Amino acid sequence: MENGNAGAEENTGASGNGTKPRPRLQTYYEQTVRGRLREQFNFRSVMQVPKLEKVVINVGVGEATKNAKLLDSVIAELGLITGQKPVIRRAKKAISNFGLREGMPVGVSVTLRRERLWEFMDRFINVAVPRMRDFRGLPTRSFDGRGNYTLGVKEQLIFPEISYDRVEKVHGMDVTFVTSTNRDDEGIALLRELGMPFRGETPVLVSA
Repeated sequence: MENGNAGAEENTGASGNGTKPRPRLQTYYEQTVRGRLREQFNFRSVMQVPKLEKVVINVGVGEATKNAKLLDSVIAELGLITGQKPVIRRAKKAISNFGLREGMPVGVSVTLRRERLWEFMDRFINVAVPRMRDFRGLPTRSFDGRGNYTLGVKEQLIFPEISYDRVEKVHGMDVTFVTSTNRDDEGIALLRELGMPFRGETPVLVSA
């Protein structure tokens, strides 16, 4: 899956010399957001300015112990959503009360970095989030005290890559945006400037 998707991505929107153009949101961060944050927080060096380091998507698959087809479905869906091959997380120890044995699959995850990070975030903010049911903005309380933001997505159906009639089971996922700062106020400012639609705020219009 990863090789096929990667090849398609390399050919999509490529410039005449065969090189892949820089993601729109990454360009916007480098040309606009970085300067705004440096001024807002009075950073002496551009190296101090917060940046996105990675995006981690996790899906729990506890029911896969009873339904092996569900695990395959989640892996396929997460691969479509991210364009990257997911990793299976397995139980490190047995828990008899839950019928869980060591080595059993308990989750599926993907860690996005560099270009795929920026491409995913752009699609997430501008395509997936507006498809959430009764959407009224994202809560800022979901920061962890160290500048990282985790959002619980209730349904994978908000992603246009997923077709309802092919879904084995509707499930949620946790999406974590990991930043280079250890302060929530800087993490919030970074995501806000990148267009994250927080509750009670007018989203920043990204024009890159």
